[in-house]
Amino acid sequence: MAEEAGPRGEDSWQRLDLWLWCARLAKTRSDCARLVAAGALRLNRQPTDKAHARLRVGDVLTIALHGRVRVWKVASLATRRGPPAEARSLYEDLSEDGA
Repeated sequence: MAEEAGPRGEDSWQRLDLWLWCARLAKTRSDCARLVAAGALRLNRQPTDKAHARLRVGDVLTIALHGRVRVWKVASLATRRGPPAEARSLYEDLSEDGA
């Protein structure tokens, strides 16, 4: 079973909590999973509470965090949790404030 498929191929996907951790949304992967379970995210406009949801390139995440709403379009799947500059390359920020 390909739980965390590689970033290549048509059926490439990644667990939502893992991708959020690699994108540096929170310090730990379990913190990312808790955010998802708390209902702080929408995946392609649909509420999700499943940290294991499949995330693909082109998906849009709506994230309610720290009194702000961010909208991110997934630009690529993560291969590792790298430095902040690398994390920012994983998504395109579609939020109005762009921050």
